Amino acid sequence: MKQHTGLAEPGSVEVGARALGLPNGMAASFAVTGYPYEVHAGWLEPLLTYPGRLDVSLHIEPVPQMVAAMRLRRRLARLESASRADAEHGRLLDFVTEAAADDATELAAGLARGHGRLFKVGLYLTVHAATAAELDAEVERVRALAASLLLDAQPTTFRAMQGWVTCLPLGCDAVGMTRSFDTAALSAAFPFTSPDLAVPAGDTAVLYGMTSSGVVLWDRFAQDNHNSVVLARSGAGKSFFTKLEALRLLYHGVEVAVVDPEDEYARLARAVGGSYLRLGAAGVRWNPFDLPVGQGPKDDVLARRALFLHTLIATMLGTPIGPQARAVLDAAIIGTYAAAGITRDPATWSRAAPLLGDLVGTLAKCRDGKELATQLAPYVNGSHRELFDGPTTTTPAGHLIVFSLRDLADEIKPVGVLLALDAVWRQVANPRNRKKRLVVVDEAWLLMREAEGARFLFRMAKAARKHWAGLAVVTQDAADLLGSELGQAIVANAAGQILLRQAPQAIGTVGDAFDLSEGERQFLLTAEQGEALMVAGPASRTGFRVVASASEAELITSDPAELARIEADEAEPYDVGDGDPL
Repeated sequence: MKQHTGLAEPGSVEVGARALGLPNGMAASFAVTGYPYEVHAGWLEPLLTYPGRLDVSLHIEPVPQMVAAMRLRRRLARLESASRADAEHGRLLDFVTEAAADDATELAAGLARGHGRLFKVGLYLTVHAATAAELDAEVERVRALAASLLLDAQPTTFRAMQGWVTCLPLGCDAVGMTRSFDTAALSAAFPFTSPDLAVPAGDTAVLYGMTSSGVVLWDRFAQDNHNSVVLARSGAGKSFFTKLEALRLLYHGVEVAVVDPEDEYARLARAVGGSYLRLGAAGVRWNPFDLPVGQGPKDDVLARRALFLHTLIATMLGTPIGPQARAVLDAAIIGTYAAAGITRDPATWSRAAPLLGDLVGTLAKCRDGKELATQLAPYVNGSHRELFDGPTTTTPAGHLIVFSLRDLADEIKPVGVLLALDAVWRQVANPRNRKKRLVVVDEAWLLMREAEGARFLFRMAKAARKHWAGLAVVTQDAADLLGSELGQAIVANAAGQILLRQAPQAIGTVGDAFDLSEGERQFLLTAEQGEALMVAGPASRTGFRVVASASEAELITSDPAELARIEADEAEPYDVGDGDPL
């Protein structure tokens, strides 16, 4: 190559036989004409992570099915003819021809069954450097890298301009040196994959974030179970990530239900037209005695409701209920329903359900139930009565349901979480309304502190897959989740585990629970906001940065400064001089 001496015009291009002189340097382009026989997912990663400036352009053009079938027939005919000619002339068997014939036969059979398609693919490289000498050195390194991948990269001699234009983001293949690929080979060559996360992805795959070599796509409904766990210290971005996944799953038609302790999902719910229920707000009532609707006569709805009330009341009291007290409570629950005219007969299930006050009245009449009645008094005529003092005021429904618990006192937030999960589970477990659903439990440590609540969450994690639902457990307190057998079981039943920045005090517990290497532990200790480690098994894990568009970030941000700016922008502006609206 001759020395690049500069350009006459600032916007001009000097065209050489193999290189271009650009205003800010030089460039040389290559077309890949030879490919390896077998490839694995993400095999183009070395080219994408090349430390110099290298443009990689992949042009894909689908071949019509009829044209592909005709070409394959011709190809098979030529290969068969060559094999017969060699046999007639007594030549040795050509193994290359035989392998090509086998591949063509397999590909033709796959196309005939609709298992894939045929594509024309062109792979082009453009190397950039400041001077001709630097360009020569870069070209040698890139060609050596391509050769190590069994790629034959040929320079676009006398077509330097066409090669450079082909690598620009114009969607124009000016070189036209293509190769036929089937669907499997093309998907392996596609650069937007993470080779470290070898898991299946389906039609509900969600973009989680970017890696150094591509993107992380995760489809929780394509895994053996649909659950996930998100662990991070406060401020690491766990709620931002969870809201982003929920929003993107809504694009796919997945119904999402959220237990929101801090009122962080309100703006998202308003933007997408979701249902927003504020437990603890004035005028909002929730009756835990309501029977699920839409159940068949074979379902023992009354017995299931009684079992849930055992769990709820144990959470209200904050202590496990002993065997004798449990027996008294069970008899009182059945008696309270019977006093309202509700029995095991399905014909009675549509009648108005009793209230918590009715149960306390029944317990007060029993000699052995007076103590339980006294302990439940704050929820009936005390400071916590407002939520339970009347029939249910709102039945949540829709593609996004948010239960806000901010208005509840801290002492009864575990009770609110349990009530919200119960309401969601009634919809999830309804066999007459099956669809993909995601249940998000934000700040799950609120429920994990209570033994009965932790057991309820564990049962949900075990049974969600059977009802085509996924459970996303989000918490900033790793000790509450990993410090108990039930918490560890919830983690074990999560196919996807997302770890963001961890506190030094918790890294030992988290590292041991997820079998993290020393490098992964250091990554989690020093991760910036939004950086995470995706764990999907011992051999499938990768670090990534959560990415969101400007409109998505505006909907889901929890940063007080950002929220103040957004609220100021949304406020109607006024002229300071005369006070009239602008």
